[in-house]
Amino acid sequence: MSTKQIDLSELRLFDHHCHSVTAADLDRRELELLITEASAIPPGVDRFHTQVGMSVRRWCAPVLGLEPFASADTYVARRQELGGREASRRLLAASGIAALGLETGIEPEDAFSPDDMATSCEADWLEIIRLERETERLAQRFVADGGGRDGAAFLAALDEHLRSRLAGAIGVKSIAAYRIGLDFNASRPSSAEAVTALERWLGTIQGDALPRLTDVTIIRMLLWWAIDHQTAIQLHIGYGDDDVDLHRCNPLLLSTLLRETASSGARFMLLHCYPFHREAGYLADVFPHVYCDVGLAINYTGARSSAIIAESLELTPFSKVLFSTDAFGAAELYLLGTTLFQRGLARTLQDFHEHEDWPLDDCHRIAEDIAWNNAIRAYQLTDGRGPTPR
Repeated sequence: MSTKQIDLSELRLFDHHCHSVTAADLDRRELELLITEASAIPPGVDRFHTQVGMSVRRWCAPVLGLEPFASADTYVARRQELGGREASRRLLAASGIAALGLETGIEPEDAFSPDDMATSCEADWLEIIRLERETERLAQRFVADGGGRDGAAFLAALDEHLRSRLAGAIGVKSIAAYRIGLDFNASRPSSAEAVTALERWLGTIQGDALPRLTDVTIIRMLLWWAIDHQTAIQLHIGYGDDDVDLHRCNPLLLSTLLRETASSGARFMLLHCYPFHREAGYLADVFPHVYCDVGLAINYTGARSSAIIAESLELTPFSKVLFSTDAFGAAELYLLGTTLFQRGLARTLQDFHEHEDWPLDDCHRIAEDIAWNNAIRAYQLTDGRGPTPR
């Protein structure tokens, strides 16, 4: 039996869902808040004493010139010595990512620009637009410019705006899971229903604060707009911050919508999926236009991430698995996302090779598809000249 070890450290990586990082000189508490999905850190809780914190000390410390498992205080001090921008640049460069699918609907303070991100990674970047945030920003301007509660006029303006934004992007993202849960009515709202809902929402907008879109009819309308435009639609699934009702984020709740849109030309990218990664794998298996990843879960399960990766490959066709980090704010999450993914996938495929006699060529093909080829195909990009330009 072959004893050759599978090494995926040189894989070409397309991170199809990620965000900008901060250039700020973070203190320990600020960094800890960026490596947790919690909104606060209570007294006595050490976020370096978690799977993700241990992984930062193991894998990120050497990139900043420290020994593996340097203490948290030593790590933060070194980060501040280098300065936030340089530390983030080094971590991004070490990630080895070749293409970034940057979701630009949310940014940390003192954020790297998309071009800064691409330069630091020596990567191409492509944009994903967030439907809810685009709608909120436009509504704020619409009301400020005297549009008032004219729902029909806003609907027309929104259609024009989204068309323009999508022309320079490779897909859209929705945070319906956060705003309304996934247990919504899957049917398409009528134009009259959409206008009524928009008028109701526009009437609540006051002052300079960005409005928050939580109206189920409007969010359904946005999803159907994306479906009609036959684009890639990223959907947050499962694990996230404390603003999400996890029990309403099971992707099986989308079954009716997926059934009704199977021949629409739209593609659904189910993001993160933990602890529903097996359910997401089932959906990717039975619906032709569904893809999935375990991006966010890889960072936060750390030393156990290889088990999550293995479980995600139980039902999911290997041609429909995507790679992402969902890194936001802390550049550490980019390095962890790639390192843990490469190691976890290599460990999983090594097990299949050694114990089930899977050919090495097949194992490497699976890895290359997940890391790069599947995203090129799912987002309908053209390989050979790299990801499509913006």
